[in-house]
Amino acid sequence: MGFVPSTGGNEGKGPVDREDPSFTVWSRHVRDRATRLRHCRRMPHSTPEPPPGAATRFRLWPLARRSRPTRGAGAAPAAPAAPVPEVRTEAALWRLRTTVRDTPGSLAAVCAALAGARVDIVTLQTHPLAEGTVDEFLLRAPGGTAGPELVRLVEGAGGTDTWLERADTHDLVDTPAQVLALATRTALDPAELPLALRQLFGRCTVTAAPAAPGVEPVEALEPAMMQLLDPSGGTLTVRRAHPPFTPTEFARARALVELDARLGVRTPAARRARPLASGDELTVRRAGPEDHEAALAMHARCSPATLARRYHGPVQDADRYLGHLLSPRFGQSLAVETASGQLVALGHLLWDGEENEVALLVEDGWQRRGIGGALLRGLVELAAEAGRSSVYAVTRAANPGVAGVMRELGLPLDYQVEDGTLVVTAALPASPDRLPWSTLRRPAGG
Repeated sequence: MGFVPSTGGNEGKGPVDREDPSFTVWSRHVRDRATRLRHCRRMPHSTPEPPPGAATRFRLWPLARRSRPTRGAGAAPAAPAAPVPEVRTEAALWRLRTTVRDTPGSLAAVCAALAGARVDIVTLQTHPLAEGTVDEFLLRAPGGTAGPELVRLVEGAGGTDTWLERADTHDLVDTPAQVLALATRTALDPAELPLALRQLFGRCTVTAAPAAPGVEPVEALEPAMMQLLDPSGGTLTVRRAHPPFTPTEFARARALVELDARLGVRTPAARRARPLASGDELTVRRAGPEDHEAALAMHARCSPATLARRYHGPVQDADRYLGHLLSPRFGQSLAVETASGQLVALGHLLWDGEENEVALLVEDGWQRRGIGGALLRGLVELAAEAGRSSVYAVTRAANPGVAGVMRELGLPLDYQVEDGTLVVTAALPASPDRLPWSTLRRPAGG
């Protein structure tokens, strides 16, 4: 059974590790084709409401004027109009950032303007700059309050460079508590670091790149980009179109990365024994860079046909992908080993921007024993625990095994085919407890 290997794509625009020569032209072609398929959806006939948290384009609508009835000279008095019931609309949540001068009373003026419009300040964070301060608000505005109205209120009170978007209840979190929770997840599992950065900074992309020979990696902070030193070598780059990154956010990102560096190389010890009908007992466990040599040995035992179905490229290049696939920077991996410790199968859950690829490789002598299905269920559970909403697999349309294993998940599936490439996407429930099976469980202590 062979799934196309991920090259760690960045929002479908190419591999994360663009400077790694092991990622060849054919792999980029397959990834681009798969991206087109995943985003080829029928457009609705009507424009939907923007999802919560999405940047909103504002439009001003004229208010309907109430007409006042006129009365002629000899006309009878008009009957009193029936009372019009007051229409109450639900309050809306907004996220707003604005820059104010670093002088006493500047923030108070903005708060007073919001209070005058009956806008409730739910949370407030300050991001000091060299000149001025960026204040970030979570606001609860009366129903019907337009976004441009909020911007005019704030800028009329002295705010500048104001940015605004709709928020939802997921934004009702205490920032220090959120950072501590993300730090805990990163401490337990190094593969959580890219996810923690994404959750901390919202809609952003996180990419990893190895250090170029003879070039010392450096840290950098720009409005739409921050570059951090990766503890495993190279750099981690976080990009976000808006709002601009602040030094405070850069410091939070550095703290998470430094925590990962201090804890060093580690792989969660979750293990699950799985007996086969033949009586052989296999163990499914987390895999990491320390399994590189065992994975190379498994490659050597696999037939060229199995490797070609898995990697969709020159068989001699398969070994070069293992460093990327086993790195916690690009996802999470599971291994299946025998009682003697021999590796016989590998599964990978690879972060691909907002989406998540699953890929499997089962050694020839262990195929058709249910190992691929067990690995896939474990990967899907890891994705659900990470809060991901779907996973997808890419293979050749002529390979029915992949679609069959995905169907065994018992989850809603979407199929897209183009030029012999099949992309199967499975929608995940909101909680791993709602998955139709029970498999690997992450232990509380890692």
